[in-house]
Amino acid sequence: MTTLDESVQAVRHFSRFYTAHIGTLEEGLLKSSLTLAEARLLYEIATSDRPTASGIAARLRLDPGYVSRLLSRFEQQGLIRRRTSASDARQNMISLTAAGRREFAALDQRSTEQVAGMLAPLGEEQQRKLVQAMTSIETILDPEANPNRAPFLLRTHRPGDMGMVVHRHGELYAQEYGWDERFEALVARITADFIDEYDPQCERCWIAEREGEFLGCIFLVKDRSAERTAKLRLLLVEPTARGLGLGRALVRQCTQFARQSGQERIVLWTNSVLTAARRLYEREGYRLVREEDHASFGKKLTGQYWELLL
Repeated sequence: MTTLDESVQAVRHFSRFYTAHIGTLEEGLLKSSLTLAEARLLYEIATSDRPTASGIAARLRLDPGYVSRLLSRFEQQGLIRRRTSASDARQNMISLTAAGRREFAALDQRSTEQVAGMLAPLGEEQQRKLVQAMTSIETILDPEANPNRAPFLLRTHRPGDMGMVVHRHGELYAQEYGWDERFEALVARITADFIDEYDPQCERCWIAEREGEFLGCIFLVKDRSAERTAKLRLLLVEPTARGLGLGRALVRQCTQFARQSGQERIVLWTNSVLTAARRLYEREGYRLVREEDHASFGKKLTGQYWELLL
């Protein structure tokens, strides 16, 4: 039986190991001029929806006065701008300037490369065990911090995923909506174009899984007909994963990444019969732009175009 003292020593040992392993003790985090606290603050501003100083302080569990001083420093450096909230004059909404977005993009890229370098020597099974262990730690220590994360894992694509995406779209939409194989062919073209034209700076595919089981997916790709515009595509949540908040988590993953990569809006095309997806888009701030009737996939449908301004 492990005693409390032994557990304390084990946690402290792991903390020392991990902070040294990922370089958080260095004077400038990831070869930048930022401290760890400043980098975390910059991340919150870049990825949060309408961030405020008080909200950031609460999420990071930092003293509001300390956060205020860091924000003032960012403002002096030209990394952020503040404006009074339209709904609450006591609150200032914070956003990154162009310089701030460049600073964050460079930091985010170096962080991604660092973690990728740490994971690269590990096999697929080792990576899966590592990520599951980290998720378990987060869930045990703070189960309320991210209630949508515990039941599933989101990861980027790897070989074999596109076939699963095509297969499950074709099968599921045939079962639930009676769509024919022409929809499956459309999904196959979208996934093939994604792989052939993949731009990691502004495009992503996320796969949701639980203990290796496919639970869903979503894609964010460039709209090659419009500047600073991304397309949300191929959102799918398996019936067994519905009710977990997975659809919302996938859509928000796209929103965060689009903001980080400097996009100004996200557009998507869906159909009126997909009521759950439409309600989700509306809750996440998308607005319906236009509709048009069409006869595709063996059915008479009403296509809908939605957009989200970032």
